[in-house]
Amino acid sequence: MTINFKDAMGVHADALHLRAERTRVLAANIANESTPGYTARDIDFASALQEQIDAEAGEPTLSGEGPLYRVPFHPSADGNTVEIGVEQAAFSQNASDFQTSLTFINMKLRGLNKAINGQ
Repeated sequence: MTINFKDAMGVHADALHLRAERTRVLAANIANESTPGYTARDIDFASALQEQIDAEAGEPTLSGEGPLYRVPFHPSADGNTVEIGVEQAAFSQNASDFQTSLTFINMKLRGLNKAINGQ
């Protein structure tokens, strides 16, 4: 009998991948805080995850929007839309959510390990 790890991990493997991608997008925003004309981006995590789940189930998707542009609360004169407080908060929340998904995957793997070893 073989184990399908994709089924065993559930949605958390996809969530981990999307959280990593969102981390890259948010880090780029923070790195470009002082770049004139830079437009902050973000990923709509819920929509992206649902789209990925639908695609794996063979359902039609909305063809992936990719990173969205963030609308600033207080636009700057140089056209940069990065607001460092907003980006840091989003980055911190994303890191926490990443850790949560990683914890769920770790618990699943421990359970599988116990089942395999007959414990």
